[in-house]
Amino acid sequence: MTTVLIADDQPLQRFGFRMLLESQDDMTVVGEAADGAEAARLTAELHPDVVLMDVRMPGMDGIEATRRVVAGGGRSRVLILTTFDLDEYAYSGLRAGASGFLVKDAQPEELLSGIRAVATGDAVVAPSLTRRLLDAYVHHLPATTGPAHSAGSPAPSPDPRLTALTERETEILRVLAQGWTNTEIAERLHLAESTVKTHVGRILAKTGSRDRVQAVILAYETKLVGQK
Repeated sequence: MTTVLIADDQPLQRFGFRMLLESQDDMTVVGEAADGAEAARLTAELHPDVVLMDVRMPGMDGIEATRRVVAGGGRSRVLILTTFDLDEYAYSGLRAGASGFLVKDAQPEELLSGIRAVATGDAVVAPSLTRRLLDAYVHHLPATTGPAHSAGSPAPSPDPRLTALTERETEILRVLAQGWTNTEIAERLHLAESTVKTHVGRILAKTGSRDRVQAVILAYETKLVGQK
């Protein structure tokens, strides 16, 4: 059973989400929050599997609430809901530790599958949306600081978060950052899908990533993949 906390300042929106989620045999709503502060507090108390987090709420917004949920170190993962598919706040949500994004006008099936994906950590939520967000997000990354590498000077040290990865794991992380699903990775790299899942699990463990989305962010931040 996947437990869900709904955080949205619109009562009618919360009601609609609750009706949809509780119509599913494998989901239950454990609480509702009308603002970010309440969402962070209830998450700490109730430990839901997934927090369905609106971005724009009075007082503490969904981004700061996400940051506090992640900082709490619990198992709860955050699925952010945005009004527009490229909401400017969604970029901040990536850094805050959100595990996925959906637009509010998504189909019910998309929302349900998104919640299940976030709960298991198996897949990036709404791959096309996440891919577009990351493509835009990479342009917000700070430029590399320090003097440029010149001939004869030592090469910059690799990021320590990547040094433990094998060559195959590095390859898989790189294609994860390009939005490939487990099935696509298996087909294109001629691997069994179970093997891909094992590699992804090891990547998450070695890099300290909470889920696939955070591993993809790491790939961008460490320049494992570049701007398009």
